[in-house]
Amino acid sequence: MAKSTLIGVDVGTTATKAVLVDEAGERLAAFSRAHPTSRPQPGHAEQDPRDWMAGVLAALQSFAQAHDLSGLQAIGICSQVNTHVFVDRAGEPLLPAIIWQDTRSAPDAALLDAQVSPEQKLHWFGGPVPIDASHALSRLAHIRRTQPEIYAQTAHLLLPKDFCVMQLTGAVMSDPVAAVGLVNAQGYVGELLDLVPGAAGKLPPLASFTTVAGRVRAGLPCAGTPVVVGAMDAWGGMFGVGVVENGDAMYQSGTSEIAGIVSSTVVPTPGVILFPPYEGIVMHAAPTQMGGAALGWFAGVLGRSPAETAALAGTATGTVPLFLPHLQGERAPLWDNATRGVFARLDPSAGAAEMARGVLDGVAYSVRLAFDALRQSAALEPGVINIGGGGAASDLWCQIRADVLGIPLRRCVAPESAALGAAILAGQSQDQSRPLAEVVRRLVRFERTFEPDPAQAGYHADRLGRYCRLYEDLRGFNQDF
Repeated sequence: MAKSTLIGVDVGTTATKAVLVDEAGERLAAFSRAHPTSRPQPGHAEQDPRDWMAGVLAALQSFAQAHDLSGLQAIGICSQVNTHVFVDRAGEPLLPAIIWQDTRSAPDAALLDAQVSPEQKLHWFGGPVPIDASHALSRLAHIRRTQPEIYAQTAHLLLPKDFCVMQLTGAVMSDPVAAVGLVNAQGYVGELLDLVPGAAGKLPPLASFTTVAGRVRAGLPCAGTPVVVGAMDAWGGMFGVGVVENGDAMYQSGTSEIAGIVSSTVVPTPGVILFPPYEGIVMHAAPTQMGGAALGWFAGVLGRSPAETAALAGTATGTVPLFLPHLQGERAPLWDNATRGVFARLDPSAGAAEMARGVLDGVAYSVRLAFDALRQSAALEPGVINIGGGGAASDLWCQIRADVLGIPLRRCVAPESAALGAAILAGQSQDQSRPLAEVVRRLVRFERTFEPDPAQAGYHADRLGRYCRLYEDLRGFNQDF
């Protein structure tokens, strides 16, 4: 008798990853295929949606060729968000997808944000959710202003996961959590959408993560298998690192770093994203702009792999410079599109190893600021933080983070945490009798805990203070550049 299995897919910023797991959580197979990002102009960051779909189909085909999938129960897909693809009525892309790193819509975002009062945001969303360059409404406003003919042809504005679900099943659907900044408990906020004429008609219907959107079409790998609506990568990764109940905290390390705390208490805090509640889960999140991407950038400068560069950081013996990882601006908790990266306090003893260590430290400091805001927003201090994602592979980096945060980090076994979370949601769609928390606890496993070193606390506190002063000192310079 064939095993009952699930497939989870994560359409990430740099690659499409997938896992095949059984009902006990055993990882039977994994898949990864990179996809490129194009940067045709300063501030632009684009991807070809067809690359995402090619990765999804290759993953399904890979699993089908190597494993008996007669017991396959469902497929879940999660993805990067604040990445948008404009499609016509036939579901074909009208433009390259505008990914979350793209800042071309910043002027439109500023005009929209100025039209919404803090009181309105509090009433709609429960907190000061920013309308920034990656907000769906900013993207709609930008295309309406600059390419009105494309705007007129747009039938749907879709996230990567929604585009892939549509290509697999023909269904057009999204979820209310991925629509953060657009919805409240009643659905889309009409008063907000009215700021951009025609926007409301281009947004997809909403359903829960575990709603079956449709079945894989005939002629495709895994044909006939149910495909669920799925979730954004932050929520897929949240479940994939075992975070689901009040007091749980997460640290997802990938292209960017995503910090989060689950808490039913809400203290409106600037810089924090408050997601709409889902099955009683209230997630306070703070995504930074660059985490693993900063390491990847410096690795490219050195002509090494990110893993080699992280290892090199462990050999530093000279002065470690301060590094702001703001290579493309910064998101939480600063939300500053103009800030840029910098190495500061270089001296002759600083070589490649010291600069690599500076990159690891700088990313950790950016996440410390994110967690400081989250502590205030959630009104609690987590006792342990679950960490996952490709950027968590380095033992040295995990230890640095634990030292900087002053909180133990518990690392998951499966590095594809968002894909595992997507598989968890697929499984939940087939058996709603089991509470989501029970499914998460059963399928997520941990392999090591990194305890903070008290001897490093003073060193990092001093460096964190200097990091913050460096950012403030450079604000005027960056704004005027």
